[in-house]
Amino acid sequence: MPTAIRSKGFITLALLPALLLFLVFVIVPVFWSAYYGLFEWKGIGATKFIGLGNYREILQDHIFWRALKNNMILVVSAIIGQVPIALILALVLIKNSFFSRFVRSAVFMPMVLSTVVVGLIWGYIYNPQFGLINTILEAVGLESWTRAWLSDVSVNMFAITIPINWSNIGPYMIIFIAALQNISPEIDDAANIDGAQKGKKLFYVTLPMIWSTVVVTLVLCISGSLKSFDHVMVMTHGGPAQSTELLATYMYNNTFRVYRYGYGSAVSTIIMIISALLIGINYILTRKKAE
Repeated sequence: MPTAIRSKGFITLALLPALLLFLVFVIVPVFWSAYYGLFEWKGIGATKFIGLGNYREILQDHIFWRALKNNMILVVSAIIGQVPIALILALVLIKNSFFSRFVRSAVFMPMVLSTVVVGLIWGYIYNPQFGLINTILEAVGLESWTRAWLSDVSVNMFAITIPINWSNIGPYMIIFIAALQNISPEIDDAANIDGAQKGKKLFYVTLPMIWSTVVVTLVLCISGSLKSFDHVMVMTHGGPAQSTELLATYMYNNTFRVYRYGYGSAVSTIIMIISALLIGINYILTRKKAE
């Protein structure tokens, strides 16, 4: 038997357990959830088939559309916040010095913390009575800028994006550093010999070389933003008056608080469809950019 065939057979056998686990715990539940979305079900007892009734009700619910809008705010803030900042930090901290290692650890630290802890910390920071932000504003004479950051519906959704972005920049920074370190030094030397300035070298050499990594981080940003749950649940519980409701909290509230498991399953299916559409749009746009 040829060596190549034996090698492929060994790789297939080695990947098979992981593929089976992925199939059982990821793929099957997705279709199972979509199936239960066709029923009226309270989690126990008999189910009642209602076809697309749950989906029609979701699309007619203004809270769902508010949650979708809030999730789009998170997606946009992640794309324009997490990815650029992570890339800039990676470019600055790529050198393996003590200072770079220290800053990398500091930036990555929020990812190590529990999201519940991060939510509690930022909840105290935003506290209108003794929170750090209002205390600083009062100290510098900007009392008019102080507010209840998580209760004011004009700013609370934007306030929530900050801790979410803060806690997710670290992993993307590490991904970018790894991608930058894989660029051959000869390419950088050739660009320097040709007299390329730092700005041109970044846009015409570095970014094209790591573009596939940029695409991956964008996909992770989109999918992660649509799954955001913990931070909002800890800081606001989706309130006040559903002003910070997200798709995940909307699904949770309908599933586990009012015991509409069929409805919640339909919401989870819609979240998956929206995520797939956004990732597909991202792939089309980034592919055209690469070409």
